[in-house]
Amino acid sequence: MLAKLSTSLKSAYRGWSVANRVESFEGWLDRREEGGSADRKYDHAETVNDYYSLCSEFMQFGWNESLHFAPLRPGESLDDSILRHQRLMIGKLRLTEGMTVIDVGCGVGGPMRRVARESGARVVCLNNNEQQLEKAKRRNVEAGLDHMADYAHCSFMDMSRFEPDSFDAGYAIESTCHAPDKKGAFAEIFRVLKPGALFWGQEMCLTNEFDPNSARHRAIERELMHGIALNGIATFAEVDQALEAVGFEVIEGIDRAVQEDPCTPWYQPMEGDTGTFRNLLRRTPAGRKAMIGMVKLTEAIGL
Repeated sequence: MLAKLSTSLKSAYRGWSVANRVESFEGWLDRREEGGSADRKYDHAETVNDYYSLCSEFMQFGWNESLHFAPLRPGESLDDSILRHQRLMIGKLRLTEGMTVIDVGCGVGGPMRRVARESGARVVCLNNNEQQLEKAKRRNVEAGLDHMADYAHCSFMDMSRFEPDSFDAGYAIESTCHAPDKKGAFAEIFRVLKPGALFWGQEMCLTNEFDPNSARHRAIERELMHGIALNGIATFAEVDQALEAVGFEVIEGIDRAVQEDPCTPWYQPMEGDTGTFRNLLRRTPAGRKAMIGMVKLTEAIGL
């Protein structure tokens, strides 16, 4: 398993030392706060690209092909919760055969394949990370769904390759949380959607329980930003305001994890006291650090 992971990481970095790339990513927040070096301005898009090139391999070990969270019900597996969540999205967007949908930040294509299989809609897979997009293509071919997909290697901050009013619906699952400017990202999405088209946005937000005066809360916020390459974490109100500012009407904006089952936290799969040792390695921050250490070792001894 480790040798395979090491090979995948080397492929993602195309000749770079995995250890050096890990070290570079670890220092991104400090570089951002310093504004970059004298000869090179900090670019958060590069940090996000590094994050997905490195962490996609670990995420696929733990999450398989759908690299996102979903509200959990008591006794429900992560795979089942993700399947249920994606089907909810398909229903909310009213996706049907003959529609063309944009997947804004498609990852390795897990949600896209669910949409194509169950709704019959054609999906344009947009991703700024070339390695993820290539993997999405390969998996679509393996699944026999490549004929239902098109691919766009570009940023959601600049979708000028698409004409206005191009898509019947759209969704962004935990992708625009990386946007350096939420309003700018949503403006681009709004531009390429047809008038009246539905959009599903899944964000990572600060809840009303967050206390900006609490040192503990601020430390957790910073740890989340650092660990998953977030330039910032918006509140629910800030996300709604950004959507409305560019022309969207917010039909539904809720914390679905709390609405469905507040006793089963969405982050439970990452907790060390649940699941198998294999999942502990795959899904917890401590487990990922241990795996990175082992990958460095396999790289050093030439496996």
